[in-house]
Amino acid sequence: MSQALRTGAPSRSARHNRRAAKTRAPGEQAGPGWRWGAGLAVVAVVCGVAGWGFHRVFPGTELLLAIVPAAIAPAVVAAFTRTRPLWLALALDLVLWLAGTIPLYGTLSPAVAADVANSWHALLTTLLPAQPDPELLVLVHTLVWAAATVGAETLTRTRTRIAAAVPALAVYGMALLLGVDGEGSNLPVAAALFVLIAVLALLRDDRSPLWLLAGIPAAAVLAALALVAGPLLPIAAEPYNPRADADLPPPKRVDSVSPLDRVSAWLQIPDRDLFTVKAGKPLNWRLAVLDRYDGVRWTSGARFQPTGGRVPEGEWTGKADVVRQWVTFNGLPGTWLPAAERPQEVTGVRGLAVDPASGSLLAGSKPVKGFRYEVVSRVPRPSKQDLLAAVPVPDKDLTAFPDSPQEQLFGRLARQATKGVNSPIRQAYRLQNYLRTNARYDVTAPPGHSLKGLEFFLETTRRGTSEQFAATFALMARTLGLPSRVVVGFRPGQTSGGIYHVKSGHVMAWAEIKFEGLGWRPFYPTPGRSGAKDDHEVASSAIEESEQLEGEFSQGGSDRPKTSRPQATGEGEQATGGVNPWLVASSVAGGLLVAYAVAMAAVPWWRRRNRRTAPGAGQRVLGAWRQTCDDLGLRGEHALTAGDVVSGQPGEISTHLTPLAEISNFVRYAPESVTESAATDAWRHSDAIRRAVRARTPFTTRLRHRLLLR
Repeated sequence: MSQALRTGAPSRSARHNRRAAKTRAPGEQAGPGWRWGAGLAVVAVVCGVAGWGFHRVFPGTELLLAIVPAAIAPAVVAAFTRTRPLWLALALDLVLWLAGTIPLYGTLSPAVAADVANSWHALLTTLLPAQPDPELLVLVHTLVWAAATVGAETLTRTRTRIAAAVPALAVYGMALLLGVDGEGSNLPVAAALFVLIAVLALLRDDRSPLWLLAGIPAAAVLAALALVAGPLLPIAAEPYNPRADADLPPPKRVDSVSPLDRVSAWLQIPDRDLFTVKAGKPLNWRLAVLDRYDGVRWTSGARFQPTGGRVPEGEWTGKADVVRQWVTFNGLPGTWLPAAERPQEVTGVRGLAVDPASGSLLAGSKPVKGFRYEVVSRVPRPSKQDLLAAVPVPDKDLTAFPDSPQEQLFGRLARQATKGVNSPIRQAYRLQNYLRTNARYDVTAPPGHSLKGLEFFLETTRRGTSEQFAATFALMARTLGLPSRVVVGFRPGQTSGGIYHVKSGHVMAWAEIKFEGLGWRPFYPTPGRSGAKDDHEVASSAIEESEQLEGEFSQGGSDRPKTSRPQATGEGEQATGGVNPWLVASSVAGGLLVAYAVAMAAVPWWRRRNRRTAPGAGQRVLGAWRQTCDDLGLRGEHALTAGDVVSGQPGEISTHLTPLAEISNFVRYAPESVTESAATDAWRHSDAIRRAVRARTPFTTRLRHRLLLR
């Protein structure tokens, strides 16, 4: 024994094992073949489940088209090339990956590589859910394929237990980051991954199949506990959102002709069919929002982002009417999409883009006649108290007025119209009434909304269309410090059988002012064609509401608004004076349980790894001996000699324990002569003892030791 250790010659059992290894084909796994095949299947399922974590990004079934072949094909390749060189397997995977993109694109696209490189930023600037376009789905396809390839080859060419599942966990982590804003939850996906990885570990442990029957339910119970405790963790409330740090696309001009420039032209041909809307009530159909003015024209500063249909919520969170609309195009030009304010969800539009700030909708291409889509809108219904307490939002961009001599004219007329009024909401109502009573509606008025043209409108003609009235109101409001913009849209239209037929003559523009908590509130400064009241239902009701509020101010005798908060739509809400202590306690307890579970799984593994990889062959031999003592339940028994440890052990353990004790004794007395082969033999004996001890020790005993971090 001593001579063998000094010269580094292998023992008889070591030589036997090496001869057996040489006779085994490359890639052949020890143990029954069904374990190897089942392990490959589990790796494929793990990768597929991890890819399903992207369901918050792509909620449709199109996601399966990207996941299923990407998870299965690498496992098949690994099965057929397990005795072949690794480079051959990787080459086949690369070819099949490219072929797997054909179902996504419908053909072999030369832009696959570029799409993979660009899809990251595209998804970060997309409002979830994302459109299931092949240019985006190819990222999921590639990630799952790469994870399945690495996992399958790791399983077939190494003896590791769960290392094959690590790439899938990386894919799941990417899905968590990219799906932060999406609907649904990934906790069930995490629970499924936990159970599958536990199954993989049991399969790779060369134990009786009965262990699978006992281990899978135990893993499922732990996964269920994590599923319940997960939402209570603090990080679940506000997870990190990478979209907050992504660079959004710059504002762009949507059409060559602004919708506001089309108002006068449409009014000259009032009977041209534009679109129809099927809805339960008449509303104004918003088309475009224009918030920038350069002295010549109003334009949009919208930063459109792709979306699969969801539109972010606006500032108002109180009472609102939910209205569903079905819009059909009959000749409306451009790519703007009309909808009642404020859209929440849009279906039926390919390449849909939305401006989160205004809720404006844009089609990816010019809609053709007969194009149809569905919109669900949320129309705010603030109370009188909310309106009376309204405070304008401080925003320099929305109160900017171009440097020009006309600014004095607009400011003077605005102050004249609001003389003696300090309340912002009342100032807006006074401006609205001033324009409605001091100018008249005339479709034959000269078009345009430049400062020169609006000056001519105010001082000379005092007649115009909604183009001039809305643009003038917005500019006068800005001189008073009220953040304003212009909206172009349409009146409800002519109704027939619950369908509103909107023609070019129904076009109109109005102005909006932004208030804290309320968001944007509409104002209608354009008088009706009779010169007194407006001639359609929506604007008339808004004018009546403003007159009633004027009466509220007069009766109160003061312009000072009352303190108020937007009224929430939910019922049964309780007033809270702080964080619920039971929620805090549950979160802390859940966090501690999760941390302890991680430590329970990681500490023994980390201790064994450090001993196995210690610097120097002598230290690794001693580490193998200490690990064996721990496995035998003798941790801390420092007074025992090697002979004491060996005595009393059963045959299947003493067979490996005796040579290990001899190697460790030699290290203690001649550490400078220890060779690498001695360290290898020591850990081979230690691993064999560990397996024998685990086979003899009841599950409850081993679980108790693991809970005590032994």
